[in-house]
Amino acid sequence: MYSEGMSTSERLIESTRELLWERGYVGTSPKAILERAGAGQGSMYHHFKGKPDLALAAIRRTAEEMRAVAAGVLDGPGTPYERIEAYLRRERDVLRGCPIGRLTMDPDVIDSAELRAPVDETLDWIRERIAGIVEEGKEQGQFAPSLDGEEIAAAVVATVQGGYVLARASGSAAAFDAGVRGLLSLLAPRPA
Repeated sequence: MYSEGMSTSERLIESTRELLWERGYVGTSPKAILERAGAGQGSMYHHFKGKPDLALAAIRRTAEEMRAVAAGVLDGPGTPYERIEAYLRRERDVLRGCPIGRLTMDPDVIDSAELRAPVDETLDWIRERIAGIVEEGKEQGQFAPSLDGEEIAAAVVATVQGGYVLARASGSAAAFDAGVRGLLSLLAPRPA
């Protein structure tokens, strides 16, 4: 499953990331992590203090990856509208859900300030970046001066996260796509 050159600690982190996405924190047992990683009994405790420490490393890695993917689109070429559109339309496995968004529904993650911190930081970073792009669009005359960048950013994140939930509930990506189309029609640039 993993490349031969991958260290045991890397395999443990990657296995935990996958299992957290699939099963949540409670459903991710040390035994399941070790089995998926192809690691021996004592490996987890050799590299990490325990499940919470390993989960934190996995959540941080997922958060870093999500920010990097978002930055690649939001900081890419195009007008402010085109960059927001690219973020909303980027390739996603909508039926699987968001690896960060799903953690917000996990009571064990939310109850732990340490485990929740990378989740909060990532969602805040995305909202701040989108808010800045909206303000940039307002300065360029692409968006109405009355738009509030922070409110639009919150709507973008809510559309993405809510779209995942609706798609999973219906078993179809159509619900996600409809939400994206609706938000983009509301954000459509003002005629020059």
